[in-house]
Amino acid sequence: MPLRLIFMGTPEFAVPTLRALAERGHEIVAVYTRQAKPAKRGLKLQPSLIALEAGARDIPVLTPTTLRTQEARQEFAAHQADAAVVVAYGMILPQAILDAPRFGCFNLHASLLPRWRGAAPINRAIMAGDCESGVMVMKMDVGLDTGGVAMAEHIAITDAMTAADLHDALAPLGAGLMVRAMDALERGKLRLTRQGEVGVTYAAKIEKAESRIEWDKPARAVLRHIHGLSPFPGAWCEMPIEGETRVKILRCKLAQGPGMPGELLDDRLTIACKEGAIRIIELQRAGKQPMKAADFLRGTPLKPPAQMS
Repeated sequence: MPLRLIFMGTPEFAVPTLRALAERGHEIVAVYTRQAKPAKRGLKLQPSLIALEAGARDIPVLTPTTLRTQEARQEFAAHQADAAVVVAYGMILPQAILDAPRFGCFNLHASLLPRWRGAAPINRAIMAGDCESGVMVMKMDVGLDTGGVAMAEHIAITDAMTAADLHDALAPLGAGLMVRAMDALERGKLRLTRQGEVGVTYAAKIEKAESRIEWDKPARAVLRHIHGLSPFPGAWCEMPIEGETRVKILRCKLAQGPGMPGELLDDRLTIACKEGAIRIIELQRAGKQPMKAADFLRGTPLKPPAQMS
């Protein structure tokens, strides 16, 4: 029989999983998501993408500010769910919530645990120079992404990948993995493997102070830093241009050419690093839309020996 599921998620990354579970025939009895936030101009509250998806499917949506009250626990338990599926929900689940569904709560995590437990696994994997990432279905406990792992899918990380690229690859991969996991749970065949103690790392939330580009690092480290923060919050540097000089670099590639760190080496936005160089492919001026390097240079010509800082 199809499972009675509670779905808990908020951003775009969670939408494919909700959609896949519903289309598989599982009964989604409730969707929990974060409260609506003001739109960019602050004129209107904007529901989460998960709330919009649930509304389109006539699934009840709940947006509690806490799950720690007795009222919240009773409301959660009243759904009489077989399991809860959690994908980037954004709120800690207390033990009483974890214990409420018959089979427990299952999280889709965007890393190869125990590497990159925590808030920003996609960004941190790219920034650290990892050659591989993936998604895992984990049965949740009160620890930070410490529960037993049921299933995993792996994906290669190339130097060309940004955080947005990896996000967009992992979201549908994770959706399929969660469907398989819930199918196995339905049949009583889901098996859990305890996480190892070796290789544990933590993916701390990205801080704005990390986003400035440090040209005195090797070119590949600079590239991975840029791509790991693209498109948000965006790695930036100061350019010798008129007006707002802070520019976000969104996409680049490795290049050749010796020079002082931060030095512009040619008229194609090739910039020297401590070792090697990077060539900018896409960038964004403050208050403007992202643009290709060639379009930027047509309006803002830069020539050697300009210096980035």
